[in-house]
Amino acid sequence: MLKINSLKRCFIPISVTAFQLIAILWTSVVFSYPVKFTDASGKKLCIEERPSRVVSLVPSITEIIMGIGAGDTLKAITYHSAYQPETAHKGIIGGFFSPNLNRVEEIEPDVIFCSDMQREVTERFNKSRCQLVNLETDSLADSYRNILLLGRIFNAEDKAEGLVHKVRSKLELIAKKVERIPQNRRKRVIRLMGLDPVMTPGDNSFQNEMINAAGGIPPHLNKRGQVVPMTREEWINLNPQVIYGCGGYRKTLVSFFNQPGWKDVEAVKTGKIFDFPCDLTCRAATNTGDFVSWLSARIYEEDFSKQEEQIIKDSITGSQRLDIPFNYVKDVRIVYSSIMDFPNKTLIIDFKGPLSVVSTLEGLRSGIESVGNHYSPPPCWGIGHKLGLKKMRRRIYQVINKSEDTASFLFTGADMDNLAIKRQSFRDMEVYALVTAGVKSNAVRMSADEGRFYEPGTINIILLPNMKLTLRAMARAIISATEAKTAALMDLDIRSSYSSSMHRATGTGTDNIIVVRGTGIEIDNAGGNSKLGELIAKVVYKAVQEAIYKQNGIVAQRNIFQRLKERKISLFELINSAQLVGMDYGKLVGTLEDILLKPRYASFIKASFALSDDYEKELMTDLRAYDLWCKQVAEEIAGKKITVMKDILQAENIPLVIRMALNTIFNGLYYKTN
Repeated sequence: MLKINSLKRCFIPISVTAFQLIAILWTSVVFSYPVKFTDASGKKLCIEERPSRVVSLVPSITEIIMGIGAGDTLKAITYHSAYQPETAHKGIIGGFFSPNLNRVEEIEPDVIFCSDMQREVTERFNKSRCQLVNLETDSLADSYRNILLLGRIFNAEDKAEGLVHKVRSKLELIAKKVERIPQNRRKRVIRLMGLDPVMTPGDNSFQNEMINAAGGIPPHLNKRGQVVPMTREEWINLNPQVIYGCGGYRKTLVSFFNQPGWKDVEAVKTGKIFDFPCDLTCRAATNTGDFVSWLSARIYEEDFSKQEEQIIKDSITGSQRLDIPFNYVKDVRIVYSSIMDFPNKTLIIDFKGPLSVVSTLEGLRSGIESVGNHYSPPPCWGIGHKLGLKKMRRRIYQVINKSEDTASFLFTGADMDNLAIKRQSFRDMEVYALVTAGVKSNAVRMSADEGRFYEPGTINIILLPNMKLTLRAMARAIISATEAKTAALMDLDIRSSYSSSMHRATGTGTDNIIVVRGTGIEIDNAGGNSKLGELIAKVVYKAVQEAIYKQNGIVAQRNIFQRLKERKISLFELINSAQLVGMDYGKLVGTLEDILLKPRYASFIKASFALSDDYEKELMTDLRAYDLWCKQVAEEIAGKKITVMKDILQAENIPLVIRMALNTIFNGLYYKTN
């Protein structure tokens, strides 16, 4: 259990001047060093000053450091932490289970945040000049203490207290909502951590604590620990009503639970099998309140959709003004509101007079006084699907005081705080693009992937020109914007969510565009060969890429581990499928990660991605030269000549060229040790 010593009281002499008093208060309150505490390992520690060179090997700690605004101190993280936009340019030192300690040492950190599971880190750095800090999180109470302690360590106590208050407030709201649901209607909920054997959090885990906080009934197996095995008999006796996992493996879960015994429970029969981002489910940190809210809304979708059961009245809670200096624009702002008890955000652009717009969601509209883009948070998604777009739109308009007759809005699950606003101009011609974009859940390759959604919009684009567009120009503007959006996705190598190993995405399948007609000089063409079309394409391209970065943290120069993950290629699954007799599994993971940390070999794998896309489209067909390159790389890793390349990987679901590249790495490892 983490213990935090209280700060010593500050005694101030009565005779000090006002200036001295301010100086003393500033020193004692703002710079409250040294910070003394006992960490989770029982070690007494003292932080003398704000750390400046930090290595965080624990994803939850990385999340908190970023959350309190101390990201500038982070010099390296594991690739398991690289999901927040602010981490996109941080150094990667391997994975959580086997970080590259030589790279850690090269950084010369003053503080390393580590875990009980990273024993080699403790052995290597225990007697070094840097401080090893272990802040394990076994409960929600631990997560609060960790946030507050890190606030003290990084001189960000106010932000830390604000984060804890935010998490607690969200949990308190969910508790009030669930309180109205009778005990006999509470649902049995299980979080799955692995299959074959089935693994689930133990009775004392923070994961089951989060299920409790969401109003669910977690399993009680009389087994303690963060991860414990579960038998089929225990499964049948529990008879879960809701099952959830993480990481996009819902298909795998559904397939597994088609087996006799496993399929004979209520959750499988009713299809209540959900999937959430691992960044939310697998850690208790700054986003605990968000996850519990989302989970609870999925469990009790029917109850949460009833307006009469709300705790907070639908209303506007605040706003933030933006500036678009066009003569027909009256006001631009982001409005914050509470709808269905959850925080919604709406971009609103009011005009000085009625205008025409073309919307891919609503078609041609005339007499429009306002356009915008509305964000509903994850807890509202299931409720929104249940109510339908028409009812949801009516409810949202009512809250933000808009009329369906004079307003044309888009709707999205991408946070409005991640809005990208870009401007492009040529002489007197000017265009603004206001874009939200999220590409991790339903990015698609048009012409290849199945259409499964009808809901509007993940990539939403609003175009504001400073000139008057004809109807022809407005229609052409949609083509220019769409082509630019697709170019932005292609250049970032955004993968299809449904065929990620084979295809780049061309959109998300729920994208929408609003083109405002504007006022002033009339323009009749916004196609690719026109100057206005060029401006639209450039501004949309830049805005889409910035919005993707803000929402998903994706940049062009991202690490190889993220690129593999985007293709749903897991290092652990590769190793499990590899035919490597006699090689230690744990060491193999670390060795493989170390190789991929080297730019030469990471670039080799990245090159295979590009070649694979062309090979699968039959733009190239002869792989003999590439085969020679693979052998050369394998020999370089092995440090010896290789007579016969072995077919070590048995992963048939991976495209041929990428499989050849990965097989090359494994051959190098095999021959290096044999």
